Amino acid sequence: MTSPTADDVRRAVGAVLDPELRRPIGELDMVRQIAVAGGRADVGIVLTIVGCPAADRITSDVRAAAASVPGVTDVAVDVGVMSPQERQSLTERLRGGRTREMPFGPGTLTRVIAVTSGKGGVGKSTVTANLAASLAARGFAVGLVDADVHGFSIPGQLGLVGADGSPPQPTRIDDLMLPPVAHGVKVISIGMFLRRGHGEGPLGAVAWRGPMLHRTVQQFLTDVYFGDLDVLLLDMPPGTGDVAISVGQLLPNADVLVVTTPQTAASDVAVRSGLVARQTGQRVIGVVENMAAMTLPDGTSLDLFGSGGGQAVADALSVEGARVPLLASVPLSPTLRSAADAGTPAVLSHPDDPASKAISSVAAAIAAEPRGLAGRSLPLRLG
Repeated sequence: MTSPTADDVRRAVGAVLDPELRRPIGELDMVRQIAVAGGRADVGIVLTIVGCPAADRITSDVRAAAASVPGVTDVAVDVGVMSPQERQSLTERLRGGRTREMPFGPGTLTRVIAVTSGKGGVGKSTVTANLAASLAARGFAVGLVDADVHGFSIPGQLGLVGADGSPPQPTRIDDLMLPPVAHGVKVISIGMFLRRGHGEGPLGAVAWRGPMLHRTVQQFLTDVYFGDLDVLLLDMPPGTGDVAISVGQLLPNADVLVVTTPQTAASDVAVRSGLVARQTGQRVIGVVENMAAMTLPDGTSLDLFGSGGGQAVADALSVEGARVPLLASVPLSPTLRSAADAGTPAVLSHPDDPASKAISSVAAAIAAEPRGLAGRSLPLRLG
């Protein structure tokens, strides 16, 4: 057997993925000096920040990678921290050389979908969380911005809850934030910046007006490192207020998915959210009717909120040359509700539930529609 070399170990260690940045640590310049002698490999690595929450996992993965090299019988890992200059260089590289530029505007290759509703309480966040999980399960790189600043619920629905009952805070690398990941979905929410008192009671409330709301949404889109995404979902607050206006200004290229219940009182208001989105240049791609009729064990149907509201919204938003489809009617489902409370999306934990199947069909429809590239510059180089 040939003796292992430092280059052999460096290749193995360099392929280890940073669990937050989702890129090889060799590519991130996190690997330092490596020495191999008599079957022992001494490996030096640096983390991005002091107290990096992924430190134990990275160290363990590095040790396992080095030990996997034939001939290596012992591994010692020395862990350091990047210098301020190295962190600055890393953040510039992650931003692609751009300085605090919002990467999801016109020209982006990421499909941006804002999930809206007219009224609160129609299950918009539940649909969004399950839709994100379903798309991620299909192999898509998915990001989710909880833009419902006053009524955030996405972290809890995706199981992003720490020991104290609060959502985990994003790791910061200088002015760049790394979003926590749940079920393959990268998530950012204002709830991640609020703490519970002694592990009890609700998270703090946010009482902000327009300028602060605009700045928050802008920071989520600019200062959070999502990496290369196929789909970015935004869980919008209900109605057509400040956040809807801000998103319309920042993301005029976004598609819009309208969520309603079958009830006329909800569907009439839901139409307005689609109309306002269209005024900013956004495209309404479909309607999801939530809390539709459910089939009871005896075979009868319970339409607690009536029927027809979803189709009515789709018809009202359809214009000549641009028909808006009713993508799904999601039936009332105790399973969908309990899974959301448990932080385990029903599309993953109970895929055969009728509500899960309906939401998965929406994910399938989105996955089947290619991103429009007309008029967009592609990152191609001749040479």
